[in-house]
Amino acid sequence: MILITPENQKLIAGLHEQLRMETVRWFETIEPENQKVWEEPYLQTQLIKVIVASPFSAQTFLIKPSLMNPSFLGSAFNKKQLQQELAHAVAMVKGEVSLHDTLRQFRNAHQVRLIWRNRCGLCETQNLVEELSHLADVCVDEALSWLHQDSVKQWGQPTDAQGTPQYLVVLGMGKLGGKELNLSSDIDLIFSYNEAGVTEGAKRSIDNQQFFIRLGQRLIKALDAISAQGFVFRVDMRLRPYGASGALCLSFDAMEIYYQQQGREWERYALIKARVIAGDLDQGAKLLELLRPFIYRKYLDFGAIESLRSLKKMIASEVRRRGLQQNVKLGAGGIREVEFIAQAFQLIRGGRDLRLRTNQLMEVLSVLPKTLDLTEAEAQSLRQHYWFLRDVEHALQAVNDQQTQDLPKSPVEQERIAFALNFDTWHALQANIDQSRKFIHQQFDLVVAQKQPHEPLEQEDPLAELWNEIVHLASQTDQYQPHPEWSAVLVEQGFEETDLLLGQLWSLQVSRTAQMMQPIAQERLAKLMPQVLFLAAQQENKTVTIARVLVLIEAVLRRSAYLALLLENPSALKLLVELCAASPWFADFLARQPSLLDELLDVNSLFSVPDAMALKMELEQSLLRIPEEDAEQIMEALRHFKHAHLLRIAAQEVTGRLPLMRVSDQLTYVAEAIVGQVKNLAWRQLSERHGQPQNEQGACDDFIVVGYGKVGGWELNYGSDLDLVFVYDMPSELETDGAKAVANSVFFTRLGQRMINYLNTVTASGQLYEVDMRLRPDGAKGLLVSTLTAFKRYQLNDAWTWEHQALVRARVIAGSEALAQSFYRVRRQVLGQERDQQKLKLDVVKMRTKMREQLATKSKTDDANAQFHLKHDEGGMVDIEFMVQFGVLAYAFEYPEVLTYTDNIRILEIFEQCDILTSVQAEDLRQAYQLIRATEHRLSLQNKKGQVFGQYLKEQRQRVQQIWQAFM
Repeated sequence: MILITPENQKLIAGLHEQLRMETVRWFETIEPENQKVWEEPYLQTQLIKVIVASPFSAQTFLIKPSLMNPSFLGSAFNKKQLQQELAHAVAMVKGEVSLHDTLRQFRNAHQVRLIWRNRCGLCETQNLVEELSHLADVCVDEALSWLHQDSVKQWGQPTDAQGTPQYLVVLGMGKLGGKELNLSSDIDLIFSYNEAGVTEGAKRSIDNQQFFIRLGQRLIKALDAISAQGFVFRVDMRLRPYGASGALCLSFDAMEIYYQQQGREWERYALIKARVIAGDLDQGAKLLELLRPFIYRKYLDFGAIESLRSLKKMIASEVRRRGLQQNVKLGAGGIREVEFIAQAFQLIRGGRDLRLRTNQLMEVLSVLPKTLDLTEAEAQSLRQHYWFLRDVEHALQAVNDQQTQDLPKSPVEQERIAFALNFDTWHALQANIDQSRKFIHQQFDLVVAQKQPHEPLEQEDPLAELWNEIVHLASQTDQYQPHPEWSAVLVEQGFEETDLLLGQLWSLQVSRTAQMMQPIAQERLAKLMPQVLFLAAQQENKTVTIARVLVLIEAVLRRSAYLALLLENPSALKLLVELCAASPWFADFLARQPSLLDELLDVNSLFSVPDAMALKMELEQSLLRIPEEDAEQIMEALRHFKHAHLLRIAAQEVTGRLPLMRVSDQLTYVAEAIVGQVKNLAWRQLSERHGQPQNEQGACDDFIVVGYGKVGGWELNYGSDLDLVFVYDMPSELETDGAKAVANSVFFTRLGQRMINYLNTVTASGQLYEVDMRLRPDGAKGLLVSTLTAFKRYQLNDAWTWEHQALVRARVIAGSEALAQSFYRVRRQVLGQERDQQKLKLDVVKMRTKMREQLATKSKTDDANAQFHLKHDEGGMVDIEFMVQFGVLAYAFEYPEVLTYTDNIRILEIFEQCDILTSVQAEDLRQAYQLIRATEHRLSLQNKKGQVFGQYLKEQRQRVQQIWQAFM
């Protein structure tokens, strides 16, 4: 038996006990005949090396012992050899299931071979990533070839207008495009085809796009679906135009138009890596030529570096939020920073310097000494550190064939990785990793990082001494013993209520959390507190400001990285204190979500006002770095996106940079972006299980999310819920096209349920939105999702007046554009009916009276201390909304233009234009509505309920009541 040799005994004896036992058990499991080929000592050593380093390989050998062939495992294969081997195997395939099995067997065999060669030092890391890329190329190309032929049998051959056959072009992006794939990587793909047209040679023709979308779906399934034999490659299609919400495949013309008109900066550097890996190679080369002007600008494009900084800032925030400091890819000085260095120069100078127009990272790095203030030795060191981190990455991924770049935390797994990389101890390996990351980050700072002048705030010595004395006393006793001189110091700085303030400072320092802090964290707090006191002293409400900031500081004591962040960024600390002085909402919000402190680092970003499309693109970009199957991380990223933008919007509102109407617009844009991505996530998960829903022409995505109420009327507040209705438009009885097919009606019901669950679920990071579905046809007892036909029938025949009132504020916020237009036609038909105005008025007044009885305050209007409920009391927000809704329902038949908008302000403007209201009435209602909503927002940011003393809005309230009497 292998283990009896002295060298092997010595090798295994040096391992951690758990690793030693794993190895012994493995050898006891294999059959004797499989041990005979391993008599050579060097082969035995290699086998033990791989078994310890890669439990995935050990398990694969047990499942398929024939792979334990030293000749095969030690061999290098070029792309031609791989292609020939797989082509021969695919030629024997009889059906799609057989194709899937063949691809997985081929991939698993070569995966363990490549792990073997990597861990046994039989190939350089640079050779490994190239061979891995060849393996992916071959799998995609052979699978596509078989599936194209099979698809032609079903739907015919795609052709252009001249009858020339058309074929799919597959672009490999990211590491696959650069031939730098890692051992367990996703592959990022984009599908395209040359020209529009229809298929020929089948009983029923379909258009080319439909053919290639179906072919693309089959190709993804062939590679990505997990079976008993595993998967081939996880496929990520989110780099395509319009991301996850875009068509799976576009023509060359559509691709060119998209990138010319809507292409974003990050898509430029994504396309730097693009390479044609499968399909029609000649047409693919033409496509890349079409896209080249978008990627490389003719001028020196220094503006591009800003987008790289923004992306790096976003990643740094994610690293802090998810605790990824030990991630060798995303952490400071990681693999990604080397790629950023190269991409920065490609984008800036690639328009003029043809040497930089390459998808090969090493080729770019070789040019750096000639274009950057970097010596040959430094460039060589950068390459060496990069390849070392890539080898660490491969060692991590070889363990369980999982895509990970996180260094292990358990001693056993740390020793496994150290052993795999030929280090005697984990400590020695960690030291080398730290050295590499330090060098890389230094170079990154020189090239990409934005230089922020450090402006330390003036620290008054008495404040620093005061805090030090509090700390010293707290270390001696837990009994508070205030010193008179402490109060004198605070009074000198302008503080009042010094006893209260000192009690708060003492409570912070003697709290269990503060007492349990590590020394480095205590040092950070000791440096930070005098600065906080100094900054609070500059505010009008000094003591209140300190109390608010202390709420946040206490919340982050366990995560002292945020104390360091504030110390290292004095401008962010100053801004934080100013925001807390303006509103207690900020301190409470940041205390619950301390990762949002990152948002204070870049004032330009904090006070930017992106439009709806920019927000959707930002969210889509942030989700690109998360594996599609990781629903939990996607949901956390959605929450972070929402919270970050709520913070930005609130900061702009309290500092007067954003007026009320724009505040609500921005809050609504955020909600729309999130609902759209939740819809995409739920759709993707269900379609992977059941396939795509179908209409008579094939796969179809006619589904929309309709927003009612505040989201429909562009009037969201910081804590608003979402009133939603789901509608689809395809035959309910037809089925999806997957292996586990279900009726369309079942698919869309499950889609709605999953979306509600994602939006409603409360996690440690909070809730996305509370969803209210009671405005759907038949309310709570109705179907969760309606067909457009059923929705129309209900609205025309069965809906109550109050449901038509609600429809006034309904608009599509996510989903199919074609179905959205059909929905608006139905809305116009329903709301544009001629109505008996007297009966309508009675219905509306009756409903308003009922709401007042249930929700309004019972205060007397002549009482000076009476509370006025901004929303529900007479003369309040709902009175204005009901008048607007009545006006639309009463006059839409005569004036269809009142159906143009869903928000009250613009509807009131149209009422004025159509003489439904006088100019004075319309202006009075607009002013009252805006003032009431502004007050509601202000109270929300002060953590107060939506009530004020009745005298505060008395004049506006009386005008609304007068107009109500005249109009209703």
